[in-house]
Amino acid sequence: MALPSHLRQLVDQGHDLRQSGYRGRFAPSPTGPLHLGNLRTALIGWLRARLEQGAWLLRIDDLDLPRNRPGAEAAILADLDWLGLDWDPPLVRQSEQRGVYASVLSLLRRQGLLYPCRCSRRLLADVSAPHGGMVVYPGTCRQRQPIWGPLQGRLPSWRLRIPPQELAWWELAWGSGGGWISRPSELRVGDVVLRRADGYIAYHLATAVDELSLGINEVVRGEDLLEATAAQVAVMAALGQMPPAYWHVPLWRDAEGRRLSKREADGGVVGWRERGGDGPGLVGLLAASLGLVPVGSSLSAQELLQTLAADGAPSLRKLSGSGALGVARVKASLPDP
Repeated sequence: MALPSHLRQLVDQGHDLRQSGYRGRFAPSPTGPLHLGNLRTALIGWLRARLEQGAWLLRIDDLDLPRNRPGAEAAILADLDWLGLDWDPPLVRQSEQRGVYASVLSLLRRQGLLYPCRCSRRLLADVSAPHGGMVVYPGTCRQRQPIWGPLQGRLPSWRLRIPPQELAWWELAWGSGGGWISRPSELRVGDVVLRRADGYIAYHLATAVDELSLGINEVVRGEDLLEATAAQVAVMAALGQMPPAYWHVPLWRDAEGRRLSKREADGGVVGWRERGGDGPGLVGLLAASLGLVPVGSSLSAQELLQTLAADGAPSLRKLSGSGALGVARVKASLPDP
């Protein structure tokens, strides 16, 4: 696809940054406090970047305004700073990139790769009910005459036409040292929404564009987002670009095997500090849950980094998705500090 000059410049800059060395990112949403699982994912990403002497960016995914909570961004920054997880400038906010996303949408629409969809969530849920799992759009509006304006007071969502293809990416949590994972677009992805009916930019578009423009070459995030990857790869493919590598790390689960959520504020920094815990103790807890240090260890993020760097190749393998860490589902609860 021929990109307009301003988008071509942005993508080229991202491509050059990818070639400059390791570039990772942490991308929390300001919808509440970070829980232990978020913090552990941040620690893994930070260690990966620092061990590779690369960049670790912080991106605030704040496009979904109705879900954002006042003070949440400041709390995220404070938690990371308290743990010693420093990020490389600039701090990126998706809300400040709306013009870029709008340009990409306009380009895809001009290329005939978008179409308006008026299917409700209830209709899609009914269609997918017999199969369970993720909703794969059946293409109901794909061949209809496009009407981009409002009907009965409602605007349509905008979907990306995804041709039949295998959507593949390099997954570090797959096998020893990583491997290719692919998903058939027709059976596992469908035509994804890039602009919601309420006018907000959809998660898949913003995330895909950000990875390209920021030059991210490895994405470390929770395994709950594994199945969302194919949709983002499809957006990158529509722009003629290759995806970064991914490492979908195990979720932190409580003693009953349930994943933590942001509603459990006592499972984060605030709860830890209220119980008398300090930063080194929490870093030790997070690192011990990954098998990087013995249980009960207390050390700063920098001390942990120095320990792993001194360990050399074994530490890099531990943090590359190979071995048990890449596939295990670690269960842990918040102990008394």
